[in-house]
Amino acid sequence: MKKIYRYFLCGVMALTALSCDSFLDVNENPNEATSTTPQLVLPTALAATASNSVSYTDYGSFLVGYIVNAGGFGGWSTQFTYAYTTANYGGLWSSTYDNLNDYHYIETTASGNEELAYYEAIGKIMKAYNFQLLVDTYGNVPYTEALQGGGNLTPSYDNGEEIYQDLVEQLDAAVALIDNASTSTLAVSANSDIMFGGNMGRWTRFANTLKLRLLVRASRKPGATVPGWVTTQLNEFTASTPFLQEDAVVNPGYLPNAGQQNPLWNLYHSDAAGATTATGRSRIPSRYVFSFYGGTGAKIVDDTRGALIYRGFPNSTPVNQLGVNDNDVPTAPSNSIAWYTGTGTGLSAANTTGIFKGRTMGQPLMLAAESHFLQAEARARGFITGDAKSAFRAGIESSFRYLMKDVTGAVVGDPVAATNAYIAANQDNDLVNFDLATSLDQQMEAIITQKYIALNFLFGHEAWNEFRRTGYPAVSGTSATSTFASTGSTSPRADRLPLRILYPASEYSLNPNNAPSGVTPFDNPIFWDVD
Repeated sequence: MKKIYRYFLCGVMALTALSCDSFLDVNENPNEATSTTPQLVLPTALAATASNSVSYTDYGSFLVGYIVNAGGFGGWSTQFTYAYTTANYGGLWSSTYDNLNDYHYIETTASGNEELAYYEAIGKIMKAYNFQLLVDTYGNVPYTEALQGGGNLTPSYDNGEEIYQDLVEQLDAAVALIDNASTSTLAVSANSDIMFGGNMGRWTRFANTLKLRLLVRASRKPGATVPGWVTTQLNEFTASTPFLQEDAVVNPGYLPNAGQQNPLWNLYHSDAAGATTATGRSRIPSRYVFSFYGGTGAKIVDDTRGALIYRGFPNSTPVNQLGVNDNDVPTAPSNSIAWYTGTGTGLSAANTTGIFKGRTMGQPLMLAAESHFLQAEARARGFITGDAKSAFRAGIESSFRYLMKDVTGAVVGDPVAATNAYIAANQDNDLVNFDLATSLDQQMEAIITQKYIALNFLFGHEAWNEFRRTGYPAVSGTSATSTFASTGSTSPRADRLPLRILYPASEYSLNPNNAPSGVTPFDNPIFWDVD
């Protein structure tokens, strides 16, 4: 497997608005690695993670109905059939391992140096974040023998569940480093930490939330036997354990220049010259996801978030069912995309709220809403102490709050009032009114469905992971509002969906003796997708 150590040199210059062609300029020659420091590597490593997150959400969004094909475009092939090959989504693998090398450098360079204890902790946390992405996408992956550069170009594969166990231990070690830092430990500057501005309390909350995500997912769905190691680790949480209360958002100082725009905007909305991207024009929302906001076959009434997310909501938003590609399929709005709710087009597109806030908006790596919904599930299942209903409500409120933020991160609107109105408008709906969800199954459906709504378009891969684990939000039949499965699916499964994508072709070329054989899109589930 190709191992490339990338050491970023332009991070600080980019953050101070000095000349730099791109936030992601790197030395890609492993034989000419450039000497640097954790302080310089961290900002561009985080920027690379933010960029990679867009590729992950694009992959997952097709699978859970956040996005489907618009009219007038072809070449969908495996997006319709799910008959994935080793040529599909290979960039997820290579870019994530590439990014992991950056965090591995930060961790190992800082290890044992009391002054750099915070950097070592951050390296561990971000390695856990990225390795979970890989396990959730592929299952077994190189771990213990990975990230050795030329020292081992053909690493063995580790069991996904065992990787999860070690990631939990690494997160514990990271929190201990933060908690036990001495007076000689150097503070992390805001220029270096482009996610939390050097606030190590927030890094601790982020680490605890990642740990909770790992453990909740590894617990499988309710009704399945919870592994003993998961129970042991869950017991380490106390009533005072702090979890993420704010959105984890990366912003290296995005600028409206080529190579320096927010990556989500740059992929979907328009490039730095103002040209609307083909990616954004070729994709529109599914009728399935749209039904959680209003419209035909509506499952929930949600005018506020519908208007924040969708252009032309409720009657002029183009929607479709994945796989339908006839003359009646609508196209994206002229010179815009279906998810931009502001005014203007191209370079004149104004900053706004919603998902696409502007060219210079920050890129989220985790929402506070997800943190609260994780806590809601953990409380409902008796994993941690606390009231599940209050965490459930906090998740909904945090979803409103993120969408009401403008390009600067300032909240424009009243998320508390919006949450109250949302619950009142759906008081007879057990997907919204938690008091009506009287059984654990009903509570799980409400929690995961609301998480699905909160993650819309921003974290398609996380919604896909949770659907595979829990079966929520529920799908059935073949109608456009009852399932997000493609009409062109070749899956033999009852839900007509796949279980996974395949390992990239590069692994079978460069690491053939270790790359798993016989993997298909409709078999070989991820370990947490097995009762």
